[in-house]
Amino acid sequence: MSVAEFAAANLSRATGAGLDPHEYLRVTGELAGLEEWGAAFMRAARGHLARAGQAATAISAGEHYQVAARWFHFATLGPNPEHALAAAEADTAMGRALDLLEPGARRIEGPGFAGWLRGPADATATAIVVPGLDSGKEEFHDVIAALSRRGMAVFAMDGPGQGVLAAGTTVRADYHRVIGRVIDALGAESAERVDHVGLVGLSLGGYYVAQSAALEPRVAAAVTVSGPFQLDWDLLPPPVRQLLIQRAGGKEADAEEAGGEEAGGEEAARRFAGQVDLSGLAPRITCPLLVVDGGQDVIPGVTNGEPLARLAPRGRYLAVAHGDHLLGNARPDWLAAAADWLSGALGAPADGS
Repeated sequence: MSVAEFAAANLSRATGAGLDPHEYLRVTGELAGLEEWGAAFMRAARGHLARAGQAATAISAGEHYQVAARWFHFATLGPNPEHALAAAEADTAMGRALDLLEPGARRIEGPGFAGWLRGPADATATAIVVPGLDSGKEEFHDVIAALSRRGMAVFAMDGPGQGVLAAGTTVRADYHRVIGRVIDALGAESAERVDHVGLVGLSLGGYYVAQSAALEPRVAAAVTVSGPFQLDWDLLPPPVRQLLIQRAGGKEADAEEAGGEEAGGEEAARRFAGQVDLSGLAPRITCPLLVVDGGQDVIPGVTNGEPLARLAPRGRYLAVAHGDHLLGNARPDWLAAAADWLSGALGAPADGS
């Protein structure tokens, strides 16, 4: 794939994540080849770090740190020999942003997860935002903001193989165990949180969320966005296979994750893909479930969410005909509606009061 094609394919994702479209087009338009992606995006991020250091107010500094975090995150999506450094810089920049813009945000970490709990300490409902295969907690700021405005506390997380944890962990199919640990940690912050926990999963995070809704009884409601119902390794495009191999391979997993064996390489990725199958779990999802899909989101080897919504006892399906993967080109068609739906399902005050 050429750099122009790769940049175009990620445009709606980047703008949906809050990157300025003009800056994105300028940065990507100057690339001579895709191998320059990571370095160029990290330079753009450091430009915002410099602006933060020169800002006249804490608000302006915090906003530049926040934008820097997103540029560092997007530096991990293309070729980048400094992938781990970019993810760590994204994490650090977001922490600096929250220190200035949301000083009440709490960092929470545990086995297999790390993230930020944002919003009022006395919120009666909490939403956990779960990223996808090559995503992280710095990406979905508009989703977090929409949920926060509706009175929910929001925990934006990285899990195994994601974001700041990608350098030392691998993807795992039993992600519901990680969600269980997150809920335990949230319960330690406030006992009320474990009674009103909602999940929002994006891309592969949609599979993680649906699986967790089926197997973790404390999940009260769930939303999936562009989540796969099923993967077929043999039909997946080569770039998707390679990404799965990267996120599944070359690292030593703990005994619980890998049964004491080394996780890595194509075999681990193929095994993981074979476990992404909700046909048996969907009927076990008894909580309210909203499944959001884009009609233009067509990836060979990926079965989209319609069967999940149909098989789940309380499933509801929202299809946006012109939506692409993650529906970054169609935010008005689903984001507010999904946030309202989750707020109502969790009993949170939709007006944030």
